[in-house]
Amino acid sequence: MAEPDPRTLEALGLAEAPREHPLSYPGARPEESVLLDGDRLLPLTRGVYEDRVPVLAVGSNACPAQLRHKMARSGVSGTIPMVKTRVFGLGVGVSAHVSPMGYVSASPFHAPGAVGELFLTWLDAAQLAVVDASEGVAVAEGAYGRAWLSASEVRIVLDSGELLPGAHVYVNRRGVLHNGSGTPRLHPGERPLLASLLAGSERLRELFGETPEDFCARARGDAALCARGTRLFASEGLTIASGLERYA
Repeated sequence: MAEPDPRTLEALGLAEAPREHPLSYPGARPEESVLLDGDRLLPLTRGVYEDRVPVLAVGSNACPAQLRHKMARSGVSGTIPMVKTRVFGLGVGVSAHVSPMGYVSASPFHAPGAVGELFLTWLDAAQLAVVDASEGVAVAEGAYGRAWLSASEVRIVLDSGELLPGAHVYVNRRGVLHNGSGTPRLHPGERPLLASLLAGSERLRELFGETPEDFCARARGDAALCARGTRLFASEGLTIASGLERYA
């Protein structure tokens, strides 16, 4: 079978997975609800899939290229419904850890009154196991726990106006980074985030270099260095609770 045309993949937002290009995190996202089918993005015919598990994507799991990469490496089907939703009561913050993928990822936080658009991925059992493994859910020292948030905590509304009873979301066990005034900072994209973090911490620059490019190059694949960076976030008082830890 011929390899997909890279130009076509780029046009679909499928060319760059943040796992391979850390500074692209969280990656390109579709403009509307789609069915990810390997190298294709197809129209969706419905918003609810009763035989699958609903998982909100707050970071790179909303990027088709990232999902495609994860499933392909595990030999699992890459057919995934991705439904654009309006979410009430959840913010997208910055994880209080450095990922060995080479980036500082996103993590949700409790945000009463907040309204935003997030993609809901509907995963089958094998796909859920792949994403769980990628987030370190089953590992005691893993960064994330998978939390079930019911409609009483977070409202998830489809384009049809239907309110879902709830969904899963990956919550960082170490909390999130704050913005200097005691509230979670929002994730602005990897390059501006890393530039800001490095500018604000001499010790972080000592570990990861002066630029976002340096940071990604040093962090990528170096679990011990990433663990030192994670501890540094805590020791410099940069972390706060997300408010969702009790669910994870």
